[in-house]
Amino acid sequence: MVPAGEAARGYICANFHATGTDFPLIQDVLKYVYAQGKGPGPESDVGTAYWVRGMLSGLFATEAIRRAMREFGNQPLTGAQVQWGLDHLDITAAYIKELGAEGLLAPLTLSCRDHEGSGSVKFQQWDGKQWTLLSDWIGTDQALVRPLLETAAAKYAQEKGITPRACP
Repeated sequence: MVPAGEAARGYICANFHATGTDFPLIQDVLKYVYAQGKGPGPESDVGTAYWVRGMLSGLFATEAIRRAMREFGNQPLTGAQVQWGLDHLDITAAYIKELGAEGLLAPLTLSCRDHEGSGSVKFQQWDGKQWTLLSDWIGTDQALVRPLLETAAAKYAQEKGITPRACP
């Protein structure tokens, strides 16, 4: 939004996570990583949409590996075992609170058939300098969306000659 300048002011979008630094988890990253000079980029990026998305990507990967290790043991994992961990990922509201990320992301449960999780989003608006939340978590209409997704995925797989992975 920053490069668009004044033209972006008032823009509203949906996001699967919140932004900002007002979360204990992100405050810990600032304290234990950035304050120690070990941040992977500029501290001014912390809390931005892309930074949070990258941090959550790392969180999901770590939690999938933890889940897989609980199932297969504390050993080097195969790709299939990590995939199993992703397919059985369950991030509860209680765990989000324990992480210090309450309000940053919605609870989600993944499966082989559903890599989206809850599908919940928050609407936010750009004020020229930062995002302002406009809503709490809003669930998507899966009865409407899921058939559209399935149709588009099947068409893409057919066009590309891909055999979709069968769920157990």
